[in-house]
Amino acid sequence: MILVLQQIDIEGPETLKPFFEKNGFEVEILRLYDGDRIPFSVDGVDAVIALGGPMNVYEEDKHPFLKDEDAFIRRVLERKIPYLGICLGSQLLAKAADAAVVKSSRKEIGFAPVSLSRDGANDPLFAGVGEDVEAFHWHEDMWQVPDNGVLLASSHDCPHQAFRVGDNAYGLQFHVEITDRSIRDWFDRYFQKDEPSAAGRKEEMLGDYTRIKETFHQTADTIYNNFLKIINNQSV
Repeated sequence: MILVLQQIDIEGPETLKPFFEKNGFEVEILRLYDGDRIPFSVDGVDAVIALGGPMNVYEEDKHPFLKDEDAFIRRVLERKIPYLGICLGSQLLAKAADAAVVKSSRKEIGFAPVSLSRDGANDPLFAGVGEDVEAFHWHEDMWQVPDNGVLLASSHDCPHQAFRVGDNAYGLQFHVEITDRSIRDWFDRYFQKDEPSAAGRKEEMLGDYTRIKETFHQTADTIYNNFLKIINNQSV
């Protein structure tokens, strides 16, 4: 069973859920924002995927589920259960590995390439994706690489884009799971309409998505397939 930790209503598993269901996994979504409780036990969990959200990892008073989520991710790491954290999910992984989460040097919104490090190019999660990953970004925070972590990717505006802890726990600061619906929903909820760059920004992002859609989803499927292999190798 794949356990998905969803932090907010508009940031769901998108293309992740049908992929793993097609490959024979039950996908259980815990809607933490809506009161779903995180289990104490990780028994029966083949992998954990933690999604994004606008909150900071330390806002536990405002979002109490973050405290339980932190404890749960630490148990996942102890049991060496495959983990994939996206955006906030990557920051939660860093926190669980005792690394700091700080403001990024620049806020990233929209499509921009991510470059793999030498370790990233040789990592099983990124096998077959090439040196650069066309990714979608929507974040202003950034994790520091844990002492026991390996930096796998960077971008022009954010030096820390992907990392691994142990053999099978991954954090991606960027998004590969989104669709055009994600762009519309996130823009309408998150983007400040009075910002000088607001006019035409949604159409620009949707145009970029249309232009690279095929390659973007091929890259996502490659990463998903690689993570599936990591899961299957763990269960052997």
